[in-house]
Amino acid sequence: MPLHFESAEFASRKTRAIEEMGHEGLEALLMFRQESLYYLTGCDGSAYCRFQVLLLQDNGDLALLLYEIDLPQARLTSGIDDIRCLPWTATADPAGALADVLREKGLGGKRVGIELDAWGINAALWAAIERTCGELCRLSDASRLIDRLRVVKSAAEIACVRQAAALADDSLAAAIAETRAGADEGAIAAAMSGAVLAGGGDLANGFVMGSGRSALLVRGHAGYRTLDANDQLQLEFGAAYRRYHACLMRVLLTGRAGARQRAMFDACAEAIAACQDACRPGATAGDIFDAHARVFDAAGYEAYRLKACGYSLGATYGATWMDYPMLYSGNDAPVLPGMVFFMHMILVDHDRGLAMSLGETALVTERGCETLTRMPRELVEA
Repeated sequence: MPLHFESAEFASRKTRAIEEMGHEGLEALLMFRQESLYYLTGCDGSAYCRFQVLLLQDNGDLALLLYEIDLPQARLTSGIDDIRCLPWTATADPAGALADVLREKGLGGKRVGIELDAWGINAALWAAIERTCGELCRLSDASRLIDRLRVVKSAAEIACVRQAAALADDSLAAAIAETRAGADEGAIAAAMSGAVLAGGGDLANGFVMGSGRSALLVRGHAGYRTLDANDQLQLEFGAAYRRYHACLMRVLLTGRAGARQRAMFDACAEAIAACQDACRPGATAGDIFDAHARVFDAAGYEAYRLKACGYSLGATYGATWMDYPMLYSGNDAPVLPGMVFFMHMILVDHDRGLAMSLGETALVTERGCETLTRMPRELVEA
């Protein structure tokens, strides 16, 4: 099974990771995030829900420790030569096995970074690692080291994002075609998913879908309902290609829009244009949020907007497609060419029971911001 990127791409990523380790005074890095493993080696699986850790040393050596049940997938999807296995038994000791690897690699007394902000390391595991490895090495939190590299996409990664964006467009087109009074939300979701799969993509980490009062949740929930006449269907969804995500957000209406709904949509359209104008090299993530807030506040919607208006996208795994950094007030994370952002303009009017949104994925270029969708910014009335 070929890897999704050329060996030169992985070599470049590893070189930059080692450079970052040097800047932070680290002689090794322990990675628990599946995203980090995928980025550095191509390793693509679900072992992060059990136990796996990738060790990168400043001399370039890599070693992967995981349960034996996940060994075939690690071999098939990565270029890692040194893979160590834990037995699939109740008496397996992941922390102790990790300490043995660190000792074997001569890392005793060395400063070792560790990804603490990861799905794959819970409180119990960290306590065991701190107990068994904390005296052996000088452990320090390096949760954002690989994130800072992943956030700026290479040309090969951008090609994957563009393909994901095209699939997301197909998914939205399928949703629009299926949305009408009497339609079932589940049937709409099936059509959206089918468009992505038929196009050679991967399903993203669950669609956010809600109609009627549930449209105001802006969160996913279990179960589907049938759309009424003059209903509102909130959709926040993504498509993935080789794990790289692109997202869109829309409210689709059955029946004609009221004056309030149309005014809310117009404000969302103005806000996303302002955000994309602000999304350029030299700006910060907070600057993008501030552009969103200025438009909504000037239109009288301050009480109805959210405290964040988007986030970075990349190659991510469940339970979310959200990536670092987020767009909120005061976030000084720099906007750089090659970053990909999902910007969502969301208004929720609980008093009137109305929701409105408009969201798109955009690529930061040297000159500014490129929208990665062919779908028009228009209020859909079925």
